[in-house]
Amino acid sequence: MDARNLFDTRITSRLVRLEWAVALSVSGVAALTHLSEIRWWLFVSLFLAIDLVGYIPGAIAFRRSPDGLIGRGYYVAYNLMHSLVTWAVFAGLWSWLVGLEWALLALPIHLMGDRALFGNSLKPFGVSFEPAAHPAFATFQRDYEGKERDAVRV
Repeated sequence: MDARNLFDTRITSRLVRLEWAVALSVSGVAALTHLSEIRWWLFVSLFLAIDLVGYIPGAIAFRRSPDGLIGRGYYVAYNLMHSLVTWAVFAGLWSWLVGLEWALLALPIHLMGDRALFGNSLKPFGVSFEPAAHPAFATFQRDYEGKERDAVRV
């Protein structure tokens, strides 16, 4: 993937997920080494808030929709709540106003877990709210994987 080819192959997708898994592992180890210092009510609240606001309403709307089409607001809520930028700003403000604390590790653990374990990142408006291959992408992928040669000279 690059600035002109906004797609991943299966291999590059797995490599990106591996990078997210490393970040998840670092966050998880940090949490494990500071278990007694974590305010658990805050950790759990932050961890759950991401999906309670950003995923569950859209998932319910999607399942209730006869044609699988839902409002853009659900995508915006998902993307806002699953954005590294949103939570970096939140954690920065929290640290400045309240103080640094280990419970904030809930944020990267949730976000890196979504990306590394489930392959979920932000959702474009043009795809199904729940993962499903877009017909145009499925066609592209078949064509791309069926090419006779790579762009790289071996």
